[in-house]
Amino acid sequence: MPALCGTVLNACLHLSVLPQVKMAIKEPLVHASSKRHPWIVYFTTFVAVCGSYEFGACAGYSSPTQDAIRKDLSLSLAEYSLFGSILTFGAMIGAITSGLIADLVGRKGAMRVSSAFCVAGWIAIYFSEGPVPLDIGRLATGYGMGVFSYVVPVFVAEIAPKELRGALTTLNQFMIVTGVSVSFIIGNVLSWRALALIGLIPTAVLLFGLFFIPESPRWLAKRGRGKDFEVALQILRGKDADISQEAEEIQDYIITLDRLPKPKLLDLFQRRYLRSVTISVGLMFCQQLGGINGVCFYTSSIFELAGFSTTIGTIIYACLQIVITGIGAALIDKVGRKPLLLLAGSGLVAGCIFTAVAFYLKVQEVSLGAVPALAVTGILVYIGSFSIGMGAIPWVVMSEIFPVNIKGQAGSLATLVNWFGAWLCSYTFNFLMSWSSYGTFILYAAINAVAILFIIVMVPETKGKSLEQLQAAINA
Repeated sequence: MPALCGTVLNACLHLSVLPQVKMAIKEPLVHASSKRHPWIVYFTTFVAVCGSYEFGACAGYSSPTQDAIRKDLSLSLAEYSLFGSILTFGAMIGAITSGLIADLVGRKGAMRVSSAFCVAGWIAIYFSEGPVPLDIGRLATGYGMGVFSYVVPVFVAEIAPKELRGALTTLNQFMIVTGVSVSFIIGNVLSWRALALIGLIPTAVLLFGLFFIPESPRWLAKRGRGKDFEVALQILRGKDADISQEAEEIQDYIITLDRLPKPKLLDLFQRRYLRSVTISVGLMFCQQLGGINGVCFYTSSIFELAGFSTTIGTIIYACLQIVITGIGAALIDKVGRKPLLLLAGSGLVAGCIFTAVAFYLKVQEVSLGAVPALAVTGILVYIGSFSIGMGAIPWVVMSEIFPVNIKGQAGSLATLVNWFGAWLCSYTFNFLMSWSSYGTFILYAAINAVAILFIIVMVPETKGKSLEQLQAAINA
């Protein structure tokens, strides 16, 4: 998606195009006098992040419904464990195909496909009378999650003005944690079948709203639909806004990219794209291998092991997650991506150390009265730190740094890595805890410390720059 026209004559010139793009880009994009953004930008973002809320509703469904589903359908623990974990496999499949779908049928089309899978999945769960339809439904909602996890942040980044891009893209993570928390709370009141029907609501809002919002202008430009591109961009920037400079930058960079060879999956690892792939994949590993899904999926058991009330602990956990994610969304375009990532990484290390010390004291039977307070402090510091930076920002950066010609393949790769990391963390957590409760959190602290070093060395600041500027600089 960045800018400049030039003729690519051979493979040697291919390597020189992006540095030329970097030199040609000017400080852009929205008419300087317009700091009041039209309501359609916010409405379009709201419609898109209904997909993020659906993501959270799918992820949060299994925790409050476990006992009721096992009792009603006479499921063994192994059968219910398959039901819970198959969501991740569906998400991996969704991640693999998400970029291709979003490139072929557009960002709106991909959201429709994802919504259809979620609707089918919830209906299958609602009518289930045994484990097989239950698992099929869960697999379908997982597929929808995998597509949403890629297409929503990409779509929001592509339609947002650069000064709002960070905050609007961070709403993706905010809506995910809101969906998880609401599902957990109302799942303790409603039946598991009723909760499945509630899961249809955000998809209904999304599908209805898609009729009233424009397609991504950058995707339209990439598909050669010049008139539709200008109409969509004008709608998003306001009828009186001067879009000529922004439109020219986007179109020029699309032309430049079209003259490059069409990338294959292995081409992502060429020198031209290697830095952006390394940044995105590295951030996804940092996000997942630092322990988040182990902590998130087994919060209740962690509090119980530490001797703290699981009900009080999980409610505080859910509320804190929503509040801190909201604060992160408000700060991301003021403070920047990199400072928030470093703050989050430091907090994750501290939270892991607090929790490790608590479990060490319990194992050694020393100062047992301090164990609950230390463990709760550690977990809350951990989830607060994750929520302010490490949860949302890897997705924001992923949506910003890939040129449009490789965004589908590269985004699918990054999303697949994220879901593989999520599975690996959640699968190994109980094994690690049975090995050593405090050793588990020491290991997570070490991984998060390595993540801090990775962020310092590799991750650029993307605040306040157009997508074209960023991609030209990183992929030079």
